[in-house]
Amino acid sequence: MPEIEKNEEQGGTAPLTTEKVLDLWSKTYNTEGEPDWSHIFPYYDTDIVFQDTIQRIEGFEDFSSMCHRLTGRCKQLNMDILSIAQRDNIILFEWIMTMMFKKFPSTPLYGVSKLTLNEKGLIAEQRDYYDLWGDIFNNIPRFGNMYRRFIKKKFG
Repeated sequence: MPEIEKNEEQGGTAPLTTEKVLDLWSKTYNTEGEPDWSHIFPYYDTDIVFQDTIQRIEGFEDFSSMCHRLTGRCKQLNMDILSIAQRDNIILFEWIMTMMFKKFPSTPLYGVSKLTLNEKGLIAEQRDYYDLWGDIFNNIPRFGNMYRRFIKKKFG
């Protein structure tokens, strides 16, 4: 893994704060072409547990592989962070991620990420919350409305 930015006053790594998350995530996603995680990976613990609506991944190698698979599927990814907050070792941020696929139209996903920091200040857990199917189906003419009616009828 690349080196983490050092904070000389503390003699260790620079703490992961809301400002640092905004800086790191903007460099990761809002560039031309495919995203680059190399500067953000050092902030993840080797035993990272990542979970979202479709998968649970344990360990940095598997997490890194998942990120690279996402890169391979998209020609570009953008993320706009709408709000961010930190309380103790938890950082929450709301986002819109726009995935520009190689063969399909752009798809915005709306979600929230919860980062749990360990005693070293590294991300030990990341949980992403989003409605994958609803956001994708919204971009398919007529199907989005059918999907929403189905969800409302069965669950609403």
